[in-house]
Amino acid sequence: MASKKNIDKVKRSAAKSLSFRVLIIVSDTIITYAISHRYDITIGFVVFTNVASTLIYFFHERVWAHISWGKSRGK
Repeated sequence: MASKKNIDKVKRSAAKSLSFRVLIIVSDTIITYAISHRYDITIGFVVFTNVASTLIYFFHERVWAHISWGKSRGK
């Protein structure tokens, strides 16, 4: 059984998720602009890919919610 000090609290998980999403948006923006040299393409690409990846992640999580492999049963 894991000790309480090793379990992330919801606020920590939310902060990590938000900081990672910001990192991805910034890196997508820098890379896309470096390739295209156009703001309109950069903004369109960053918005599209981040909305798409969020939706893909959501459905990925929903599929995994139905897979019992690796889950432990509480006693």
